[in-house]
Amino acid sequence: MIRRVLDIVFSLVLIILASPILILISLLIKLDSKGPILFKQRRVGLNGKDFDIYKFRTMIVGAEKIGTGLDSYEGDPRVTKLGNFLRASSLDELPQLINIFIGDMSFIGPRPPTTYHPYIYDEYPEEQKKRFAIKPGVTGWAQVNGRNALNWDQKIELDLEYIKNRSLFLDLKILYLTLVKVLKNEDNYDVKAK
Repeated sequence: MIRRVLDIVFSLVLIILASPILILISLLIKLDSKGPILFKQRRVGLNGKDFDIYKFRTMIVGAEKIGTGLDSYEGDPRVTKLGNFLRASSLDELPQLINIFIGDMSFIGPRPPTTYHPYIYDEYPEEQKKRFAIKPGVTGWAQVNGRNALNWDQKIELDLEYIKNRSLFLDLKILYLTLVKVLKNEDNYDVKAK
């Protein structure tokens, strides 16, 4: 309950404080390329329930259906000019404040996978399903320990480790390490170009 209250309060405060940036980015996306401002995608959340995650669109429309699909890499031609900057600064993740406010996500937790990759929810091994026992997060233990440099099994192992050791101290550590990684612009793309 305390986590939920903090999520509501901090997400609302950040949405208000960041509103000029949100408006500016929205305008720049419309000027940079054709398509919607937001990228919406079905993800798997708490207890295997699907929800729509929101991000600023950083790729051309329909990018998931061409090239390397869900995987992106440095120099990927599907990423827009502005999209490169938004990814490098992690500003593309700002709309997830809406997901936090409405209760689909939390600030910290396992990143929510798509509904079909690496598995559909029912196909996850029982041990790995435990990663859905808490709300997904904007950042998490796997994100600060490799992010896109990790394969799915490694990410899930770190997610389970986080759930087992979840604490306020660990959450604060993750927030600090996330800030460091964003400032260093680390692990934004998959390791190898396809």
